[in-house]
Amino acid sequence: MEVKPALLRWARDRAGMQLDDLARRFPRLGRWESGEARPTRRQLERFAKATHATVDHLLLGKPPVERVPIPDLRAAGNGRVGHPSPNLLDTLSLCRERQAWYRDFARIQGDKPLAFVGSASLKSDILATATAMRIALGLDLEERQEISAWDKALRRLIDHADALGILVMVNGVVGNNSYRRLDPQEFRGFALADTRAPLVFINGADAKAPQMFTLAHALAHIWLGQSALSDVTPIAAPEHEVERWCSAVATEILMPLAALRTEYRQGEELRNALTRLARRFKVSTPVILRRIHDLGGLTQIELRQAYERELERLRPKRKSSGGDFYRTQGVRLGKRFARATQHADAFRLLGFSKLATLRQLGHRLGVV
Repeated sequence: MEVKPALLRWARDRAGMQLDDLARRFPRLGRWESGEARPTRRQLERFAKATHATVDHLLLGKPPVERVPIPDLRAAGNGRVGHPSPNLLDTLSLCRERQAWYRDFARIQGDKPLAFVGSASLKSDILATATAMRIALGLDLEERQEISAWDKALRRLIDHADALGILVMVNGVVGNNSYRRLDPQEFRGFALADTRAPLVFINGADAKAPQMFTLAHALAHIWLGQSALSDVTPIAAPEHEVERWCSAVATEILMPLAALRTEYRQGEELRNALTRLARRFKVSTPVILRRIHDLGGLTQIELRQAYERELERLRPKRKSSGGDFYRTQGVRLGKRFARATQHADAFRLLGFSKLATLRQLGHRLGVV
């Protein structure tokens, strides 16, 4: 079949694959890419599927220029800026499709636009904005004392955002495809601002500890009313003004600097301080490290070194078996979206092939 070799190389590079990665399935791929041989239609279809492209892509006259469909505010050093992976593009596409469906659903239900979406601007005071968000999200510092650990506080924050009207989805793969793992180095999350269907996506393949900051950062984007793709971490110093503002708001939401001043003990051994403050504020230790730095307790170099050590300490020692399917779906889809999708035209958005699976999901989430 007539296909330009440059398109075959483009599809392989786009998927982050080498010739050797595909050699077993396509032993003549090297000859196809050199123009010495041509694939059949069936082979081209299989190649497109293997590289997460489409046959239409491969039949173009030249490689297409693909762009992220929302503002891309990732750091300039991110190698994927301007060259998004198919996993990222497909995840964005799926979330935007889900958001569009939920927007129509909310309109039909008679839901009013959410006043907090776009209620802030870059001129808004960071402390005042963070305080307002903390109140709206039910993040009372004293209430956090009732929570046993910061990871449960993360779950509580997700639930509060859901109750407020925000679609929160956490997933480490594309849809339900466990072979298509998302890369945290490419992106950590994104926000899709909308007055009826604001959506926040957290890259679940990222370490658990930074996810709390990613969520708070994305929520700040929702308050700004600005969609964005982000790769910030608690210790990053973003170049983009929007990212700087959202990061400042996120850290203030999770750990108010004034409250930390009363709790921080100058000269305390760092490990002891992290354990004690995590117990007090119920936030992840990477966020605590950032705030200690803000107080002048750590230099930039010390902050980065301590952050890397902390991520290594918190990294799971054994790979998860995947857990309960229905509980996993509740996290991947978000309870608000799962409740709404007890409707036939949303069935395909969930990626299920059996009605029984959809019903069982509803029962396990307690939404039917």
